[in-house]
Amino acid sequence: MKILFLTLFLVPLSLDSQEVDASDILFLKIQELEGELASLRSELESQAYLIEKLLNEEFDQGENQTPEDADADAEINSFRFEGINDSKSIDEVYDQAISDLNNKDFQAAKSSFNYLTNNFNDNEKIPLSLFWLGEISLLESNLEESENFFQRLASDFPDHWRTPLAHKKIGDILMMSGEPSAAKTKYQYVVQTFPDKTASSLALQLLENME
Repeated sequence: MKILFLTLFLVPLSLDSQEVDASDILFLKIQELEGELASLRSELESQAYLIEKLLNEEFDQGENQTPEDADADAEINSFRFEGINDSKSIDEVYDQAISDLNNKDFQAAKSSFNYLTNNFNDNEKIPLSLFWLGEISLLESNLEESENFFQRLASDFPDHWRTPLAHKKIGDILMMSGEPSAAKTKYQYVVQTFPDKTASSLALQLLENME
């Protein structure tokens, strides 16, 4: 039943489905391992870049800093690793995750998106990462995990352009979980709150089908 509803409600990701034969399992495992290694390599390169950047900043500041400045900065330096939010690193990790997603390496993509959401702050890439994490979990039929990602997107980024669709996806998950009444309430919320969005049109069509 979950698979049937998944087919009816899941908005396509522009990714063709694949049938996996038993003889291909070893090949897929190798691909999965390669994806994990690529993700880890990207993570290590990102951290190396950030560490070098921080060291250079410390060196430049040290040359011009007075003893009084050094004392004043002692406490602030404990928060220097906010530099991890460097935009170049965010773009690199996100681009790698999208590349893995397009190559149907969902586990590698999921690892990169999770790394982004757990280590960075960005008002565009983080909500998009949460959205794709929700979609990947939905493809895996992990409804609870998928709902958590969509809920996090909706609550943490209420004004993001993907938020209306995240609410609609939560309605889909409620329907798949055998809660049509709750799903109907969520669809009505999408229609009333986001009347000009594509998600509203999708939710309205589902509501009409439920009559």
